[in-house]
Amino acid sequence: MPDVQALVNDFVLKLKRRKIEGSHATAKQTAEILRSVVSQHRMPYTNQAASLIDAVRAVGEQMIAANPVELAVGNIVRRVLHIIREEDLSSTTTAIEGLGLSDDDVDGDENEDHPALSAAVLAAAARSTLRAPSLQTLLEDIPVSAAAPPNSSSGGDSEGRSKSAEKSSRSRKLKHDVIEAMNELIQDIDTCHEQISEQAVEHIHQNEVILTLGRSRTVKEFLYAAKEKKRSFRVFVAEGAPRYQGHVLAKELVAKGLQTTVITDSAVFAMISRVNMVIVGAHAIMANGGVVAPVGINMVALAAQKHAVPFVVVAGSHKLCPLYPHNPEVLLNELKSPSDLLDFGEFSDCMDFGIQEEGIIHHTYTG
Repeated sequence: MPDVQALVNDFVLKLKRRKIEGSHATAKQTAEILRSVVSQHRMPYTNQAASLIDAVRAVGEQMIAANPVELAVGNIVRRVLHIIREEDLSSTTTAIEGLGLSDDDVDGDENEDHPALSAAVLAAAARSTLRAPSLQTLLEDIPVSAAAPPNSSSGGDSEGRSKSAEKSSRSRKLKHDVIEAMNELIQDIDTCHEQISEQAVEHIHQNEVILTLGRSRTVKEFLYAAKEKKRSFRVFVAEGAPRYQGHVLAKELVAKGLQTTVITDSAVFAMISRVNMVIVGAHAIMANGGVVAPVGINMVALAAQKHAVPFVVVAGSHKLCPLYPHNPEVLLNELKSPSDLLDFGEFSDCMDFGIQEEGIIHHTYTG
C-alpha cells in the first residue's frame, strides 16, 4: 500500500490549491484518506483507541488547516473520531457483558483475572444506552476506555502470552470494526443523493411551481426523482450571478424533459408570489440551524418569508457542522481571483487613462 503521509500531503496540497471543489467530493476523499490512516496505523500494546484517535486527529488538523472554508473536512474528521470512540465503547461493553461483572466487581472487588474498568467508561456506556440519538450525541466526546494493567505478581509466561494474544486480537478487532464503520460512512456519502431523492415525492406535488437558485447536484437529483415519479411541475431557476451556474442547471433539467425557465436574480421577488416551494442546496448546515450557501440565497429566503412560501434545503449528513457561524475558526468568505467577474484584458482597458508625454515640463533644481 502507498505511504499514508504521501497521500495526506497530496490531498493537503490539492485542498490548498482548490483543486477539489464541492462538499461531496471533499468529504469522500477525506474519509478515504482517514481510512488509510486507520488501516496502516501501528497499534500500541495499551490504549489502542487513544493512539488511533491521536493519529486521526493529527492528520485531520493538517487537512482542516489546508482549507478552513471547506467545512466538510472537519465534519468527516469528527465523524471518524466518533466512530473510533463508539467502537471502543462497544467492545468494552461487550467485554463487560462477557465477563459478567457485578456492581461489586466494578466498585473495586473484582477478581484478579478480570481487568478493572474505569468508571468513565461505564458512565459513557450508560449515557449511550439511555440517551436518544441526536446530532449533539453524535458529535460529543465519549471517554476512551482505559483498562488497568494486568497484575504482574500473579501469572507465568503462559498467562502473559495468553494476555498478549488477547490484547492483540482486541486490537485487530477494534481496527477491523472501525474500518467497517468507515466503509459504511463512505457508502452513505456516495448514496446521499439517492437517499435524499427518495423523499422528493413527499414534497413535490402535481402542477406545482418550484424555484431554485444556482446549481446544486442534490437539487438536480431531487427534481429528477420527482420527474421519474410522474410528477408534472415547473421550475424557475435564478441564474445565480456572478458564476451563472443556473444556466447549467437549466440545460440539465431541460434535457430531462422538465419545464424550466431561467430568470435573473433581481426577478426573484417578482416571481415568488407564483411559486409553491423554494428548493435550494447548501454548502454546510451550522449548529444554530443556519446554512452556508451561495450568494443570493439570503435574498431568496427573505422573499419566501415575505410571501409565506415553504423554503426547503436539501443536503447530505456530511454537511452537518457542529460549529457556529460566529466562531473565529469559521471563515464564511473566501478571497478568490476576480477573473470570474472581470477578465484581465477588460481590467487593463479600464486602467488605461491615456497619459501623454507631451506638454510635461521637467524642472531641474540645483543646490
